[in-house]
Formats: sequence, C-alpha cells, structure tokens
Amino acid sequence: MCKNNEIGIWFNQRDFEYDVHSLVMAFYPGKQISLCYGEGFSVSDYSTAAKLEYSLDKIGLSLFEDGHLCCAEETAIDYKKDRTETKNELKRMIYRVLSVHTGKTLPWGNLTGIRPTKLPMRMLEQGMSNVEIARYLRETYYLSNEKTALAITIANREKELLKDIDYERGYSLYVGIPFCPSICLYCSFSSYPLQKWEKKVDDYVDALCYEMQKTADFMKGRKLNTIYIGGGTPTTLNPKQLEKVLTCLETYFPYEDLLEFTVEAGRPDSITREKLAVLKRFPVTRISVNPQTMNQETLEIIGRRHTVEETKQAFLLAREMGFDNINMDLIIGLPGEDKQMVQKTLEEVKALDPDSLTVHSLAVKRAARLSMFKEKYQEMTFENSQEIMDMTMDYARQMQMGPYYLYRQKNMAGNFENVGYAREGKAGIYNILIMEEKQPIFALGAGASTKLVFDHGKRIERVENVKDVTNYLERIDEMIERKRVGIETYLGGVTDDCGSVCEEKRG
Repeated sequence: MCKNNEIGIWFNQRDFEYDVHSLVMAFYPGKQISLCYGEGFSVSDYSTAAKLEYSLDKIGLSLFEDGHLCCAEETAIDYKKDRTETKNELKRMIYRVLSVHTGKTLPWGNLTGIRPTKLPMRMLEQGMSNVEIARYLRETYYLSNEKTALAITIANREKELLKDIDYERGYSLYVGIPFCPSICLYCSFSSYPLQKWEKKVDDYVDALCYEMQKTADFMKGRKLNTIYIGGGTPTTLNPKQLEKVLTCLETYFPYEDLLEFTVEAGRPDSITREKLAVLKRFPVTRISVNPQTMNQETLEIIGRRHTVEETKQAFLLAREMGFDNINMDLIIGLPGEDKQMVQKTLEEVKALDPDSLTVHSLAVKRAARLSMFKEKYQEMTFENSQEIMDMTMDYARQMQMGPYYLYRQKNMAGNFENVGYAREGKAGIYNILIMEEKQPIFALGAGASTKLVFDHGKRIERVENVKDVTNYLERIDEMIERKRVGIETYLGGVTDDCGSVCEEKRG
C-alpha cells in the first residue's frame, strides 16, 4: 500500500545516513522519511522513494515516483580515500537530482550543518581571499549568491571581533536559569514554569553557586573572557536571588580579562526596576529584552503572557537606567504571521532603537508543544520567505546594524537561518564563540552543556548536566565531578594560579 506522505530511502550499506536524511528533509519539509536497509524494500510502497548504492569507485542514486524510475545519477569517487570529499560529492549528487525533480533550489545549497560560517572562517584563517572563498562555497555546496555573501561578510566580522581572544588559555562561562513565567508554544529548551517550581528556586541558586565555586577552582590560571546568563528566563529570579547569583560569580571567578557580561533578561513580564538595579551594581555590559513579535494576537497564541506595551515599557526602563547595549530577539514564521505583521514588528522595534537585533527563523523541534499538538494549529499558516528575511536585514541596516553571527537549525521555516545584527561595538562576543567553537565554554546549571575545545580547536568534547531540576539538586556533586574529569582529560588538568598543572585533584 502506497504511503502517500512518506519518503523511503534505501541504502545498500549504512553510511552517511544523517547527511542524506537532513538534505532530503530540506527538499520535502513536513514529510515523514524512512531509512531502509537490506531486503524487503519496495519502491512501490512509497509515493517517493530513493535507492543509494555505494561501491568502492562510485556512488549511485535512483529516484522513483509512484513506483516508477524518474531519474538516476552516479558519480565516480574513491569511496575509501577521503570521507569528507565522498560526503560532499554524495550531497552534491543528491542536491542535483532533487533540485531538478522538485524544481526547487535551497538558499544554503546542500549544507545541512548548523554552523555554515565555520567554513569561510576557516578559509580566511588559511589565507584565502573573499573571492576564492565565494567560488568554493558556490561550487562545492551550491550556496546561493545571497547566502554566500552573507556567510563571508559574517566570517570577516567574526574574525575581527575575535582577534584579541586567547583561544588556548581563555574560556567563557554560561550560567543557566531554567525557569520562565510561562512556557512558550514553540519552546524546546529545558524550561520550567516558575509558579510550579517557586519553592525550589532558592535551593537551585544554592546548588548553582556551589557549582560555580568548584568550577572556578578547576579553572584557576585561565582567562575568563565572556559570561552569559541565559535560560529559561534569568529575571524570573527575584532581586535577592539574582544578586546572590551575581555575587557568587564575582566572588569565585576572575574578571580582569572579562570582555563581555550578558544577562538575557528576556521576557518583558519578568523585568522590574529592582532587578535592573541589581544588574547595574555588577559589571553587566549587555542585556536582552525579547519581544519575539509586536503583534498582540500572536503573543497570546504562543503563550507569552505579556503585552506589546509591556515590552516597550521594559525596554525604555532599561534605557532610563543606563543600559547602553540592549538586544532584542524576534522570531519569523510564528503561527498566523504574514509579511505585513512582521513589518509591523520591525517598525515597532525600530522606534525603540535597540543596539542589536537577533532574527530567528522558527524551528519547531519535537519537544515543543507546537509540534506535539500540531493538529490544533494545522489551519494556521507558518510563513517565511527570502523576501521576509531580506526585509529584516533591510530594517537592521536602517538601524545602523550589520550581521555578525549566524546559525541554522533543523525544521527551520523556509530552510533559512538565524542572524544576529549589531551596531559597531555592540556585537555579542559570546554568541560568536558558541557558534565558532574556538574556546572552551563551561556551562553551569540544570540542562547546561559544557563544550571542551582542545588540540588547537581540532577536537571538541561535551560534558552534560542533567536537565531535570530535582535531579540536578540531588546530583550536583556528580555534575561537578564530570567537569573535573573532563578538564583533566581534555584540557591538560586542573591548573593553579600560575597556570601549571596541579598534582592534587580537587572536587
């Protein structure tokens, strides 16, 4: 029986399945994709089916529609010699076949990774010119001219912004506050509604400060470059709790090499004068006030329990209190929003005049309620287009902002990207570091993921904290021990104040 909404892909051996799946999904958004191996596969079981056959000297692809062969291609390659080139050639072949068959092109070509700017950044560091990089990106990955220019522009700006960062001895710090006033419809982060967890927040702050103290001990002799407090919504903490977190950070970690300190205030309904006053007492250099949209009806649909007016009030209050580097986050592709509604949001944001703007294309992950209850929202449109993305860039330029970092996600509306724009001197350095993976980033709190970058940036290992708040509280010593082992194993050991390796293990 034909599975009309399902695509079947058969492999004669298990290899490159993730890359194939991701690229096919980009051409057929919303379709279910089944990966098949061995005997028992029939092309007539699927409305669209593909067969991939690997051999030592070539790779072949056959595409079937309603059980009939519609196109095929094979490419000669030394399968075992260079896996990277084999993967690239495979993806180019799949892209060519699907592009001809569907009549579609993808703005990011056959790139399926989330960090496309790492490619031009690496080539810049190797001494290649912008022209050489552009040619390589277009010929190797089939990037559009617009995305090629965007990626190269951002890579050049990132390179300049990171020129004074010590990759070998420096590190950054992420502090996670996993509580929110309410959980947004599209959210898939480790977030918990404050009302339900309010009695656990003091215990959480205590555990977080304990993790700070122990982690700081491990990192003595290294330079702390950036701090980012995110979540969740950090400003769900009351002023006393917020002050304790900031005091612990200042007590345990060295600030003499600190270039940036960001607090994602985020939800306007969590921002008060008292909390902003606490932030001003510490060396916080950058905050976010995130509306996501300036359309009230959309805010109600997605579960944001604040008004457009409250967003404006929170932003103006932060300005009044002296914050001179304020970011605002927007999401493109929210349910029911068309180009005119996005333009209304951009006009409202432009009037507020923030220092940086992060434009996210909606990515619905499996954990999000929007995905879990998609039947309820199936009559709503989820609109994004190159025209809308170009409009956001145009408004950013009108606000004297240029693009400075970029990343992509799976299931992203329109197969586009998230772009950060900033005025000169206002770019978020942490955002670049987390995307470019240039130095270790230590992450504290429930659901936080430490990224250990070593061997001159060639290798990366992750150390995960448990997501559940109760488990985090009960297993905090285990989380700390994981970090100690990770540091000792991958970064050359725990260091003393002089930067030499300590003989005594702490933890």
